[in-house]
Amino acid sequence: MKLTWRIWILVLALAFASISVLNLPVMYNTLVGLLIISILVTLSYSKSKKLTIILLVLTGLIILAILFFGFQKGVVITSVPGDSVSFTEGLRKGMIITSINGNSISNIEDYSKIISLVAFENKTKMEIQTTQTKLVFLTNESLRITVSNIPRTNLQTGLDLSGGARAIVKPANVTLSSSEMADLIAVMSNRLNTFGISDVNVRSVSDLSGNSYILVEVAGITTDDLKELVGQQGKFEAKIGNDTVFVGGERDITSVCRNDATCAGIDSCQPDSSGTGGYFCNFKFSIYLSDSAAKRQAEATKTLPLDPANPKYLSKKLDLVLDDKLVDSLYIGADLKGSITTQVQISGSGSGTTQEDAYNAAKDSMHKLQTILITGSLPYKLEIVKLDSASPVLGKEFTKNIIYLGLIVFLIVSIMIFLKYRRLKITLSVILTMFAEALITLGIAALIKWNLDAPSIAGLIAGIGTGVDDQIVIIDESVSEETSSLKDKIKRALFIIVGAFFVTIFAMLPLFWAGAGLLRGFALTTILGVSVGILITRPAFADILKKLQE
Repeated sequence: MKLTWRIWILVLALAFASISVLNLPVMYNTLVGLLIISILVTLSYSKSKKLTIILLVLTGLIILAILFFGFQKGVVITSVPGDSVSFTEGLRKGMIITSINGNSISNIEDYSKIISLVAFENKTKMEIQTTQTKLVFLTNESLRITVSNIPRTNLQTGLDLSGGARAIVKPANVTLSSSEMADLIAVMSNRLNTFGISDVNVRSVSDLSGNSYILVEVAGITTDDLKELVGQQGKFEAKIGNDTVFVGGERDITSVCRNDATCAGIDSCQPDSSGTGGYFCNFKFSIYLSDSAAKRQAEATKTLPLDPANPKYLSKKLDLVLDDKLVDSLYIGADLKGSITTQVQISGSGSGTTQEDAYNAAKDSMHKLQTILITGSLPYKLEIVKLDSASPVLGKEFTKNIIYLGLIVFLIVSIMIFLKYRRLKITLSVILTMFAEALITLGIAALIKWNLDAPSIAGLIAGIGTGVDDQIVIIDESVSEETSSLKDKIKRALFIIVGAFFVTIFAMLPLFWAGAGLLRGFALTTILGVSVGILITRPAFADILKKLQE
């Protein structure tokens, strides 16, 4: 039995989909694709059942060997804070670490064990081997990177499955053009990346009324954390009296000290004198002003008298204001009166019930203030329209249940098809087509790096259901007792299917904008599924039926 060109397209699409879905090295991906093609070709042309059985057994053993031994060893970096030594030395999100200081790493357990043995004191030598390059540097701080095991597939999951927080925000009391919205998204992405947050997605969405919003999705954090990140404008001002002398951002600030212990760090920690039993820690770091900002500061201090109570300082302080709230007030030395100086020391504090909590709070506050000084304030104040979260535990449970449900649906559909037509070959053809359609759709999703969330999975199931309906239409037409030829019967069935395809496409298009884009996953995967069906699996299934009739 020779394969028709439509069946060959299905074979090649299956090979392509398997390569896209499996996260294997190129050699193994190529082998998987060739195996799928060789299986189908041999099953089609071979008249020897023994040869076919031997090929299937050998193929199964090879695939098992690939799955259990062929996956790449190491851990993948999921986030690197922009102010860390790791980032400065070249570590980036997405890199795969295979060894540290000569110790091989196979998984995250190996990584944790090796890192726990490293004493980050004085200048510790770090020799990190990745799949891309080898990095050697000296550091006295921990790597400050987040890693995870290398995923076994290229499929990316959304917050519904991986866990995290999501917010829909919009600029308050202002309507932005498309270019202004793009600038705002760029600033937000830059700030979140500077914070060192992993798996962040910031994009523009709109609803059916034409209103524009910004969708922010961040894995692994709570809604409170996300609200704090996106709900504040981050407007930083340094004032002397009512005069603003400089603001956050590159216009006024040329550099911020972050990784040098000589100009940035926690200054002191001590018990809280208010009697609450807690602790507070002070932090200090230096910033460097532009010439214009330094001149404004000199102009603002030129006429200030000395403080009568403390003549070493001027009568007014440098007030640090963040989002219209006073963060700290710094004394201005008398020698700085009317002086143009480009270096300013910023200070602040953090508190906690224990000294360790206070230290971490001060460190976090310093980090956020440094980030705002670097990136500047958001150009518009944001209003949170919707805020929700998903648990990673519930996401894993949901994924497992979806897999079980999919297997049950496959089984039920197969049984019903067999009971209706009483022909095993037709039943197996329907099962093959369902599997092929799902795999090819997932392969396209992996290729375009589309995040699979709950709506996307629902769209995948809807696409498979539509495919089964279409196959039943083709079968019913082909086995009907009409006197017309089989070719005409299948042509009539495909005409009905094409009509249903366009109806589905037009029905899905509005869902791209409904709910501010939250249903986009359902619409896209449904369109992908029915498009794969109309272009690949439906014509191939019709040719398979022709071969069975022959």
